[in-house]
Amino acid sequence: MTVVVENLTKRFRRGSETVTALDDVSLVLAPGELTVAAGPSGSGKTTLLSIMAGFETADAGTVRFDSPLPTGSDPLAMTWRDLAFVPQALALLDEMSVRENVDLPALLDPPAAAERGEPADDLLARFEIGHLADRYPSMTSGGEQQRTAVARALRLHPPLLLGDEPTGHQDRGRIELVIGILRAHAYAGNVVLISSHDEAVISAADRVLTLADGRLMSDKRTGVRR
Repeated sequence: MTVVVENLTKRFRRGSETVTALDDVSLVLAPGELTVAAGPSGSGKTTLLSIMAGFETADAGTVRFDSPLPTGSDPLAMTWRDLAFVPQALALLDEMSVRENVDLPALLDPPAAAERGEPADDLLARFEIGHLADRYPSMTSGGEQQRTAVARALRLHPPLLLGDEPTGHQDRGRIELVIGILRAHAYAGNVVLISSHDEAVISAADRVLTLADGRLMSDKRTGVRR
């Protein structure tokens, strides 16, 4: 899958003021790279990811996918087998255990789980939260909850993974753990785009998109592929 973003523009009303969250942003995302959207708060990172995921609509511009999606050609019909999104709010279900949260995509789409992806317990082990499998999210730390959300996103091995600050609650060692797993997913032939303002994350990226005031200021490949 290749993702083509063309001339995305998004504005919000804030009282009597109009705020431009994205201003004519265009880019192409191809499989095989860990791409980071960098920039300070308010630069447009979250809005870009939200529009790509279909959670928000642009005022102008388009997001296109160059290959048929497993669930059809309509991006609005995308499921966990097509696209996984890790929001800053994490959106874990408090009434389900850590293991059940990670396994949620498989519960919603058993055929996809039978043919692709990684078992929940294997993911829990990779993210160093296997010992928490039977606990509820509220019984775990913020960093552990975040790793649960990233593990859930990988459950069906989606061709497109988007993450909004997916390492924001991690200590330095666990940042390397999460980034290493996301990089491996990208190198397996998938599109991975995450946002961050953490220099440790940015320096680990294959490609860095720098946004400021809703504009794409630079698009650089770093040459750090491992």
